[in-house]
Amino acid sequence: MAHGNGIPCCPVLALLVMVTFSNVFLFGVMGDEYVSAVGDPGMKRDGLRLAIEAWNQCNEVGEEAPNMGSPRAADCFDVYKSTSQLEGENDCSFCSKFPHLLVHRVTEDDNRLGVGTPFPGGQKEVLQNVDLYAAQKELYLGYKCQVPDKPKPWQFWMIMLKSGNMDTYAAKCPKNGHKIGPYGPDNQFPCFGKGCMNQPLIYHNYTTLQGPKRTTLKGRFYGSWDLNADLSRGGDNVQNISYYSVTWEKELGTGSWIFHHVLRTSSKYPWLMLYFRSDATHGFSGGYHYSTRGMLKIIPESPNFKVRFTLNVIKGGGPGSQFYLMDMGSCWKNNGKPCDGDVTSDVTRYSEMILNPETPAWCKPDDPKLCPPYHTFPNGTRVHRSDKAHFPYDAYHLYCAPGNGNHLEEPNILCDPYSNPQPQEIMQLLPHPVWGYYGYPTRKGEGWIGDPRTWELDVGGLSHNLYFYQDPGTPPAKRKWTSIDLGTEIYKAPDQVAEWTVSNFDILVKLRK
Repeated sequence: MAHGNGIPCCPVLALLVMVTFSNVFLFGVMGDEYVSAVGDPGMKRDGLRLAIEAWNQCNEVGEEAPNMGSPRAADCFDVYKSTSQLEGENDCSFCSKFPHLLVHRVTEDDNRLGVGTPFPGGQKEVLQNVDLYAAQKELYLGYKCQVPDKPKPWQFWMIMLKSGNMDTYAAKCPKNGHKIGPYGPDNQFPCFGKGCMNQPLIYHNYTTLQGPKRTTLKGRFYGSWDLNADLSRGGDNVQNISYYSVTWEKELGTGSWIFHHVLRTSSKYPWLMLYFRSDATHGFSGGYHYSTRGMLKIIPESPNFKVRFTLNVIKGGGPGSQFYLMDMGSCWKNNGKPCDGDVTSDVTRYSEMILNPETPAWCKPDDPKLCPPYHTFPNGTRVHRSDKAHFPYDAYHLYCAPGNGNHLEEPNILCDPYSNPQPQEIMQLLPHPVWGYYGYPTRKGEGWIGDPRTWELDVGGLSHNLYFYQDPGTPPAKRKWTSIDLGTEIYKAPDQVAEWTVSNFDILVKLRK
């Protein structure tokens, strides 16, 4: 680990030694060998790599928040051990006071970069485009945080923020990838008026060594979508405003990072999202049509991967909180080919397991429009949604079809055409016995408030058997999941609070024999 590297105690501390290393962890699971797909298996690396991003309703920036810069920031550092400068010298007062030192790779100036300000590697043609600037800034932060590894380098875990507010009269969001003009009113989307799609305030407490022995690593991102919010005291006890906070903490040399999340909605911002993501290190990630940076040095592909993590839900966020035990995102066209950036033919595919026991099944035997056309059991048996005796209706909250599908089975409901830059297809699952084979909860309440658990989910096996639309006669898409995440989406419910912790996160892919 990086904290084993020595830095002379006195008098020079400015020299940064670049350290190259590789994390390779092999696991035996039921006779198969697995390797970690993430750069930081189990979140155990002292030298943290973490970033934060914020999106508007259609996964763009639209407009930067005042004095905040582009809504991308990072906290990336290495840990070095202080040593005496002279060989044989045992006394070093500085070393005894500060046995470990953190060297941050990303400065406050980097994090505050905003549209119009050039930076290394930034293309001149994007300097005045607020959306493209944010995408380029993410690549720049990734460059500063990147860790050499095999089979490829990686950059950071990603915290994702999103607001569901949408000003339909501002015409900022495309419809299924096509530009449209102003329209409205549309009660589907909350909006208090002009400016309702603003980006949040993002404040940052850089990671430092804390505690009586300076062995506790701790840092934080926090903020609000209410641009006049006074967060000078941190915001935890400020009422009647939107708020988010992610605090990370770890003991040097032992255990996992623990990421503590808080999300609060308000009357002005009733639809908010906060996710902890493991994204692709290059190419597109789920819901994002620009080149991305992330933690996935290997892209997991169905059916050959598992996801392991510890989750403790402290507050659920109310009945409108769609708390995702597991949310995975990918992108492929309706003909099965990989996405290429054409937002009119690319389709974002999501599968989400909702943990909140208050979430009902909207898939009904007498009204199947919100059910997938088929359910496939682990033994390969496939049943149609019209088979009332065998189709597990209560296992599905909803299924919605992509808006550019030309051969959709009737009846159907199309997915929201505005909340992604391209059409999307969404499969939302609920705890049910049919998912127990894959390690998922089998009844409502499992893993919820007061029931913290370490999960090992056969996400690859489950995602392999889920229904996703394809045009008839086309070869099956390779289901490669470029985003694996968890967190909550509080849906149009003001004054609700969700709180949870995540630790020990890992994605294990089966080695090919």
